Amino acid sequence: MNLRTASIRATASTALLGKPELSSDDVAALSGISSEQAGRLWQALGFPSVMPDEKIFTRRDVDVLRFIHDLFAQGALDPDVLVQTARATGQSLARIANMHVLSMAQQIEAAVRSGELSDSGAADRVAAIAEGIVASHEPFLSYIWRRHLLAAISQTAASAGEKAGEGESSVVGFADLVDFTAMSERMTERELAAVVDRFEAIAYQEIPDRGGRVIKMLGDEVMFHNADAVAGADTALALSRACAADDLLPAVRVGLALGPTLAWEGDVYGRTVNLASRLVGVARPGTVLLSDELAQRVQAGTDLVLRELPPTRLKGIGRARIWVLRAPEKETVDDQRRRKRD
Repeated sequence: MNLRTASIRATASTALLGKPELSSDDVAALSGISSEQAGRLWQALGFPSVMPDEKIFTRRDVDVLRFIHDLFAQGALDPDVLVQTARATGQSLARIANMHVLSMAQQIEAAVRSGELSDSGAADRVAAIAEGIVASHEPFLSYIWRRHLLAAISQTAASAGEKAGEGESSVVGFADLVDFTAMSERMTERELAAVVDRFEAIAYQEIPDRGGRVIKMLGDEVMFHNADAVAGADTALALSRACAADDLLPAVRVGLALGPTLAWEGDVYGRTVNLASRLVGVARPGTVLLSDELAQRVQAGTDLVLRELPPTRLKGIGRARIWVLRAPEKETVDDQRRRKRD
């Protein structure tokens, strides 16, 4: 790290967190939390290990760890749960922070490279940019978290009320854009970004509107979760219709499975997830495939059209009964695009 970079880091730290004057041992001693606990939490947040004598921490780090220490002492917080929360939160906020900085990257790079500025002048300019990002985004982030907290509480309460005695089964779905890799080879970066942005916009409109949750976006693929079987099936059809009606996007294929899942650090795991992933892998363009258990549940409660396919061998799972799902009145792509224009 050269002198200018070190000056920028120290000045930005002072602007965002306070003066970096404490080592990890100092923070542990002042907060009451052991060095081992503090180090475990630090790494769970996604940061690299720090040498014991490296003074990069601030009084704000002490305040946060002292608060955590008090919660531990009161029995109000389990250390293992905190680490899990730290991992999930760290991953999400790291992406958000990088996105915010990317929007200001040209200004930051200009300050760093400016030959007219001293090291301290460059550091002050970068720190001012950092303070501007905090001022414009911190209240917004807090608001979003509170809204999502309310939504998660409401969904959990509704699921508990509607599914009492039915077990813990839920729907997991994957939807991916067909031939995206080949298409991306022919596109400029700007065109590719437009496609990904459009697909994300559709996913974040159609999935929450039907009581579901976007688990993660993987560029050309979205993974989603819904506690209700019929709503999950309707979500799959909605994603298929929306992508087919969009001139910018290729066809989408969807795989859905119903069964028990493990929620862990904001993600979802288990055999049900594996089955849904395998189904989307064998789905034809523009189709929605359902696992047998989900098809039985959907068929019993809706007028959606289901057609069983011959038993299919799925990698890592074996032979499985699978079904094709479609709406009662299937529109053609031309119909969908005409309806969109109207």
